[in-house]
Amino acid sequence: MPDAIRTCIVAEDEALLRHALVAELKRAWPSLRIVAECEDGASAVEALAEHQPDVAFLDIRMPGLTGLEVATTAADASPRTRIVFVTAYDQYAIDAFDRGAIDYLLKPVKPERLDATVARLQAQDTLPDAATLAALLDKLGAMPDPAGSPEPLTWLTASAGRETRLVLVDEVIYFHADQKYTTVVTADGEALLRTPLRELLPRLDPATFKQIHRSTIVNLKAVAGILRDDSGRGTLRLKNRTETLAVSQPFMALFKQM
Repeated sequence: MPDAIRTCIVAEDEALLRHALVAELKRAWPSLRIVAECEDGASAVEALAEHQPDVAFLDIRMPGLTGLEVATTAADASPRTRIVFVTAYDQYAIDAFDRGAIDYLLKPVKPERLDATVARLQAQDTLPDAATLAALLDKLGAMPDPAGSPEPLTWLTASAGRETRLVLVDEVIYFHADQKYTTVVTADGEALLRTPLRELLPRLDPATFKQIHRSTIVNLKAVAGILRDDSGRGTLRLKNRTETLAVSQPFMALFKQM
């Protein structure tokens, strides 16, 4: 069949691996146009919504939003996108991958394996059904954390005027980034961190803290409810704060169960 795939995004938080994969894709598939190179899950979600690419190469393990969560949002944000996961953990879910629902690449990506993936994508004229995709994502989501992953933070050092505060992470309601500073918000007030969101994300418990916007991470335990509008965006109500938090449209898929 003719090659119907024209565009793709690549999401990989390790710059050297991302650049290497992009270079190999250009070799193996010269006609493919790479419309976005993403260094984290949040930017991948936004790129999916903006570009509606034909295929997305997603690292399974990324800070903040994982490749699995990005794939979940793709069902709404870009349903035509074919997913290829990039993983270092070949012992997981190989049988599910081999059923043909979604392809995968093992790190480091070998040219001959990428060539096979390209041929498979070019030949595939159907997408996995929603139930098959959901089952595969659930199976992959049960993967244990890789050895050597840093322990989640339990407390932070933040500044409030001339005072330095020790803030328990469990007490954080949300983080909001503004230029070079990050504001940490608790029920008792606000303080400033010099740590950017990108550096915070890998050290936060992913089951508790979710990115809802490029500049905002929220503690799910502090969320009272969510209001959806006709545009597909959402607004979070908080338990111990009067302000609300905007959820950008591409991230709304993370709140389907609320």
